[in-house]
Amino acid sequence: MGLAVVVLASAALATGAGGAYGATGGAGGTVEPGGSAAGGGGTGGKHGYSMRTDARFAPPGAFVPSAAVTYDMRLVPAGSWIEVGQRSAERGATTVKLRVTGLKAGHEYGAHVHRKPCGADPAAAGGHYQHRPSTNPADVNPDNEVWLDFTADARGMGAASARHDWNFRFGEAGSVVLHGEQGGSGVRLACFSVPFGWAA
Repeated sequence: MGLAVVVLASAALATGAGGAYGATGGAGGTVEPGGSAAGGGGTGGKHGYSMRTDARFAPPGAFVPSAAVTYDMRLVPAGSWIEVGQRSAERGATTVKLRVTGLKAGHEYGAHVHRKPCGADPAAAGGHYQHRPSTNPADVNPDNEVWLDFTADARGMGAASARHDWNFRFGEAGSVVLHGEQGGSGVRLACFSVPFGWAA
């Protein structure tokens, strides 16, 4: 009974007025001046695009759905927390930042921006977002994609940041997926739907 209450309470914290994405991408999400975060991604104005959003992980089918879904509660427990931020300059560089708490201490996690929002099936998020879309395995790399690999510390906390000199294409980046190992692949442990935007 106690565990069920924790899971439901955690899921409730992760939802907001905006439906699947929460208020603007998850609980506590904010869009900074010059940006918007509606649907599958926002558009930037003359000042670019800036967004920060967070949520607590819940299993698929939780009574109160969350923008953050865990598929492996051993490595990404229900109630653990994730925050993702994006800052894109007009026709210029994009920085994506990740913070997490409550994960398995000492584990080395892979993390990448994926093309679609999360679903009950880990495959729903599609493949990695690529600046130059390619089927060549050599193009699965941190220069052509957004990699946010991290190692959880003794308290289960982790953080990562990636900066590129390109922006996301409109509507083509939809989530951050946590993987079971660092690098270009690995089993999908969890997924967070994020309202990534682009700068005009």
